[in-house]
Amino acid sequence: MAEISESTELARKDSVDVSDFDPKTMRTTKPGLKRLYLTLSVLFSFLLGLPFLWKSVEIYRSPLPFRDIDALSTQIESNPLQFPCRFQAIFVGFSNLNPSDLHLSILNQIHKLTINSPQCGTCSNNFTLSISVDPDSRIGTIDFSRDDDDVDEALENALAGGSDLGGKVYSVLVVDGVGEMEGVRAVVGKYRHAWILGKGLETEAVTVRVAEIFVKVFVNGGREEGMIHGEFMPVGADGKIVLSFNLLNADPRDWVYDWDFQTMDEILLAPVVEALNPIANISVESQVLYHTPKASFSYWDDKWNSYIFSTKDLPFFVNSNEWHLDTSIAAGGRSKVLQIVVYIPSADESPLLLQLPDGEISRTNSFISPMWGGVIVWNPQDVSNDSESKLPDRHNISRQDLQKIFEIFMGQFRQLFGLKSDSLYVGQSGKSTVLACDRGFSEWELDVLSRQHTCFNLHSSATTLGSLSRLVQSLPRMIIMDEIGKQVKFSLEAAKLAQSNASLGVYDASAVSSRQARSLAEDAFFHPSIMSVSYYSFEHCFAVYSPFFLPVSMHVILAALKEWRRYKQEKRKYLAWQAKQR
Repeated sequence: MAEISESTELARKDSVDVSDFDPKTMRTTKPGLKRLYLTLSVLFSFLLGLPFLWKSVEIYRSPLPFRDIDALSTQIESNPLQFPCRFQAIFVGFSNLNPSDLHLSILNQIHKLTINSPQCGTCSNNFTLSISVDPDSRIGTIDFSRDDDDVDEALENALAGGSDLGGKVYSVLVVDGVGEMEGVRAVVGKYRHAWILGKGLETEAVTVRVAEIFVKVFVNGGREEGMIHGEFMPVGADGKIVLSFNLLNADPRDWVYDWDFQTMDEILLAPVVEALNPIANISVESQVLYHTPKASFSYWDDKWNSYIFSTKDLPFFVNSNEWHLDTSIAAGGRSKVLQIVVYIPSADESPLLLQLPDGEISRTNSFISPMWGGVIVWNPQDVSNDSESKLPDRHNISRQDLQKIFEIFMGQFRQLFGLKSDSLYVGQSGKSTVLACDRGFSEWELDVLSRQHTCFNLHSSATTLGSLSRLVQSLPRMIIMDEIGKQVKFSLEAAKLAQSNASLGVYDASAVSSRQARSLAEDAFFHPSIMSVSYYSFEHCFAVYSPFFLPVSMHVILAALKEWRRYKQEKRKYLAWQAKQR
């Protein structure tokens, strides 16, 4: 009976417990972690894949020396490049001259002229002056009454190696007791010296003239206001010039002219190309074109017995529709092309002469267009033509005429480089005769061009590298290849070498290094990979990839959150049941 009563009591107790259990708030078993582990593993796998996804769309960027670029720009802007210019004045035939007084007087005049002369903002000249009175017999034995070219060669032999400054010194000799009774004659030679001749020369006037030759001629190249500015020198960004010579036959039905350009290239042009080699890499080409009329009109003038075209018609002379000048493959890229056009008019407008604004006829019958080239109008000597003949007369331009054409071209070429085309310099203290060089440019003129070219190239390379640096830093996803990094590095090294050579007075080497610095900087800035469409912003990247990965990522994250909430809820039910049991 006791056992029956005990079983009845337990059954009653179980019925009470079951009646108190609420399945919405309690559960009798502990919730499992399998579903939660599976959901979280999917989420973690997705998160671990994000770095690999970001790596797959990463833009490669070669490291650039931003600090060195900024240092170069700051150095060029704050510390102008110093070009040492060493002068020596030699006085022959003077008595009772004090070298110290002469030194002070000439130096003061040099500083006055330097202040009044326009200077480049990124370069300057460091002057040193030495005075010699009655030097050794090498100069005293020179006969200054001889031809100027002979005197020039004699002075070169006497002064070469005679200076402790290594020969890179500009000299002016003042010789008293030679020349006419009244008046002063000054000659600037083909090398790095000039001489002043006269009788009874006044010391004060001579010092002014010596200083003017030093500053205005040897330093500034004898430039005058209104001439082509130096920074527009016709040299391409890659340091190359293409001289394109074009012989244009306006109407081949009248006559056809050809030329022996190979002889002109080998004999006349080769020395010029070699002389300008430190400044630019010059290549030469030529072609003969037919049916090339000019675009402007000319009129007959009885006074000159010729057809006339005036300077106001020069902008319309070049016929760009009929003159197909740019045909060279070498003219591609950033090389500068200078067009040298020899125009042969037709019989209907021959002879054709250029009339200057003052009404006179141009002696060279030519004109230039800065940064484009020059045009030479060459009139055939024999304008007769047999109208009964079906074929035009064929001629070759003689060597004498080629020599004349080359002389006109050299005058134009010098003007394109900002130098004077004539052989006379007119200054405030008087006139000076400038001797012409067979190579077209004197040594002191090449020094002027080298200094100017170095200054401009260094400023240009620093500006280009600075622009590249700012561009790269502003676009974090821009592609920067290793080749660009190497070009920037080599450009900086060439710029530093150019600065070092310029400070030492090695003008040729500094011009070559500065040309390389500018060319490499331009190559880096205009590298084809920089123009790639891949350096989009982060916002663009998010907009492109979000339609593919955002739906998946949202479902994975929401599923993980939902599963975590479910597990927390089930665990609370289990804990509630355990508390009820207690």
